[in-house]
Amino acid sequence: MEETPDGTPVGVEDPYEHAGACDHLTGDGRCRFALDRAGDDPGFAADRRADGYDCVVAGEGVEWRDCPHYRDTTDGKECRRCGLPETRMAHDSSRPLVEEHHLSYGGSGGTGRRGGAGGTAANANDEGDRPSHEITVALCRWCHAKVHGGFARVDDDASPVPEAIAERESRRGREMDEMGFSTASERSSESDG
Repeated sequence: MEETPDGTPVGVEDPYEHAGACDHLTGDGRCRFALDRAGDDPGFAADRRADGYDCVVAGEGVEWRDCPHYRDTTDGKECRRCGLPETRMAHDSSRPLVEEHHLSYGGSGGTGRRGGAGGTAANANDEGDRPSHEITVALCRWCHAKVHGGFARVDDDASPVPEAIAERESRRGREMDEMGFSTASERSSESDG
């Protein structure tokens, strides 16, 4: 099983099995990294420009792991393992219910095929190094602790624990209280009484 730099498990054997489309992919199939950040990797940007800025994965037989700048980060709206939805309170600094969980960590800036130190992600794995792509999923903080504890996997069939449901319902109750409507006369009589 893959591990974090600290040696705790991430809950999957292959992060790419849980990865989605690249964060740099535009709606029309072009590479936003090459369009917006050409100076970060001029050779990569030049290759993309020569191909009309098409995404590397548009090539035949190419996978996400073959792109030196691939990354897939979560939107954090729902736990991937148990399905607990995030409920955030405005103007409240309480800890989120759903957190970002790294399946693999991006290398230092310039890793990749062009001018970087790490080679492709596949090569980095063959050499025993940590993956060079950032891949994250959303996990509720209870599932997150279980996965890092080593006794749970991201793809387990799980339900939210009672503590998670209680916390979510508490937040939803506060949210409903904030959205409640009271007339000015009701607010006035409450403050007088």
